[in-house]
Amino acid sequence: MNKLPTEMTVIAIRASGGPEVLVPERRGMPAPGPGEILVRVRASGVNRPDVMQRKGLYPPPPGASDIPGLEIAGEVAALGAEATRWQPGDRVAALVSGGGYAEYSLAHASHALPVPEGLSWVEAAAMPETFFTVWHNVFERGALRPGETLLVHGGSSGIGTTAIQFAKAMGARVIVTAGSEAKCAACIRLGADHAINYATTDFVAATKAATTGAGANVILDMIGGDYIARNYEAAAPDGRIVQIAFQQGAKATVDFMRLMLKRLTHTGSTLRSRSVADKAAIARAIEDTILPLVRAGAIRPVIDSTFTLAEAAAAHARMETSHHIGKIVLSVP
Repeated sequence: MNKLPTEMTVIAIRASGGPEVLVPERRGMPAPGPGEILVRVRASGVNRPDVMQRKGLYPPPPGASDIPGLEIAGEVAALGAEATRWQPGDRVAALVSGGGYAEYSLAHASHALPVPEGLSWVEAAAMPETFFTVWHNVFERGALRPGETLLVHGGSSGIGTTAIQFAKAMGARVIVTAGSEAKCAACIRLGADHAINYATTDFVAATKAATTGAGANVILDMIGGDYIARNYEAAAPDGRIVQIAFQQGAKATVDFMRLMLKRLTHTGSTLRSRSVADKAAIARAIEDTILPLVRAGAIRPVIDSTFTLAEAAAAHARMETSHHIGKIVLSVP
């Protein structure tokens, strides 16, 4: 490997605010600690938590970089002590707790995945955050089984497009909600069995109609607010509702009698603050179960648009329009 530079370009958050507060900045190179790898970033995924952090609503956990960016793809550039699996030059995609919007980023070695042959850097960078989130919440927490029905809110998002593919590959039926006919059509093309335009149709009634009155066995919800009570109505008996975000608020008025009568389970999780061991276990499950499907072409990240690292503000503006279908990714020259 070539000698590493002493400085790198990163995207810093100048102050809490709109996309314009994202600015290029020169910083010193980070050094990998025990169990860490330094990655020469070729692409970095853009996610809703990045937007929340930019607005001052989602501070990084203690010890994490203040630079936004939770998923990266690139070549291993240096190894910390005890990082024995990878070698310099290896192509990896990694989940990070921050620091992804940069030319170089640290990652824990156990949170990295090998990049499957045939996947571009942009596609590889679109994997970690969504793959980890969907696998853990739909299959580990939600326990989705073959033949069951999954309802995904926000079906055209990065999370949604990933959940459709994972669930179909595992033999489940998939119903999604999305905010336009174009988004619904994109979800159907991706494999969803039913797509509900929430702007014109009541998703509770439509979900029950699509399941001959039974309801959804697992519901993946990133909306919150009044969706919480409506999810209880749309769920099947013994259904599992898994909460991963609250785009419409974390507080709601709910009739918990529905929880009792249907024997529902309402759970949820965040990813960024989980322990190193927790995230490592998810990474290994994905490598064993999902990456073979990626290599076979059964699962592929859906890319909405690509921006350069210097265009991070434009990438955030695109995300905030909610017009995107799939992932928004930064390409790092």
